[in-house]
Amino acid sequence: SSRLSVPADASNPESVVVSVLNVSAALAWQAVLPCKSYRMVWTQDRLNDRQRVVHWDLYSSYYGDNKVERLCDMYSAGKQRVYSSYNKGRIFMPQNAFTDGNFSLVIKDVAESDGGIYSCNLHHHYCHLYETVKIQLDITKKGKEAKQYWDGEKAVLVALQGSTVTLPCVNRNHIWTERHSEEEQQVVHWDRQPPGVPHDRADRLIDLYASGERRSYGPLFVRRKMNITDTAFAVGDFSLRISELESADEGTYSCHLHHHYCGLHERRIYQVSVTEPVREKKVVNLTTHNTAPAVDPSVVRGHNVINVIIPESRIHFFQQLGYILATLLLFLVLLIIVVLVTRKRRQRGYEYNVKKYGEKDVNLKEFTVDTTDLTQYKSEDIRLDYKNNILKEKAEQARSFPAKIIDLDKDFRKEYCK
Repeated sequence: SSRLSVPADASNPESVVVSVLNVSAALAWQAVLPCKSYRMVWTQDRLNDRQRVVHWDLYSSYYGDNKVERLCDMYSAGKQRVYSSYNKGRIFMPQNAFTDGNFSLVIKDVAESDGGIYSCNLHHHYCHLYETVKIQLDITKKGKEAKQYWDGEKAVLVALQGSTVTLPCVNRNHIWTERHSEEEQQVVHWDRQPPGVPHDRADRLIDLYASGERRSYGPLFVRRKMNITDTAFAVGDFSLRISELESADEGTYSCHLHHHYCGLHERRIYQVSVTEPVREKKVVNLTTHNTAPAVDPSVVRGHNVINVIIPESRIHFFQQLGYILATLLLFLVLLIIVVLVTRKRRQRGYEYNVKKYGEKDVNLKEFTVDTTDLTQYKSEDIRLDYKNNILKEKAEQARSFPAKIIDLDKDFRKEYCK
């Protein structure tokens, strides 16, 4: 892999690229894209008035000892302090330095001993920002030699002895603005740029805030496989973990670190490529333009290219056969279910008809029995094996009509009385 480091530039309002990495991983492996910044480990600013400080130092060889001397310093919420009694009232910084960002050092009655290299040191302890501006001051006794120039490393001022000189140190950038809500100012987000897609149309993957809020974007399976640890802001490790790596995960990933209050805007870029494990496989590139497949794994895949893995021919045949058998089995099961349902409906209809006609026969039988009132006149059972037709006829008449009692004596008596 290659790495390109670009130093952060506070004068650039856009995010600064601090590293570019090429990452290659095998299929089905877990890839980790490292993104560490201890500058993003922010603790609570409980000493806000002592977090911003500026101090001037002097490196001088006038007395032959080549020592560094602290001249003065000033905190954002305090008064400036001059260390030497000789310099009190003679050197000073503007009182509104932390308001307008002008930390220039003014020296009155310049003496020969004031010559040397001055350093203006700007510190923001809470934001871990440290800047130094160096200026060389030379003293001359000739007014025409007074000038100012750049020697390739630092500014050089040639000042007339006994005059007043100003050593410039101006910083009007964001680091000296007033403090805002900490949790809203710190955010980390990861973007992904698929192959063939411009950077301005990259997909947002994750937003992570110092307050603990986390936002994931994209389909559910993407949100499950790409994650950042919950302790990211505690240890300064915002690495993106991609599980179950596949060819569709290729692209350009970028990690963005932002601290709006401190003016931190850094970006780390990763070119991720996915390779196959060491085993025999055939790779066929199929595009949406109906082009012929090419057996060439080194071909650069575009945005509309799908990577298809074709197994060996024998395994492919058994897979197709399994699909066909499964389809036939499913069709057979559906056919059996339809036949069983049809038969069941028919049986229900037959039982209903039989029950209906059975009830009708029972009613007719009961009707016949009720209308035949012969029980009180029947004295003996009538047999069906008769000896002649006369007896048979009498028996049928007895079954059809009730027996009539004839009193012969009564008729005889009537005739006799006459």
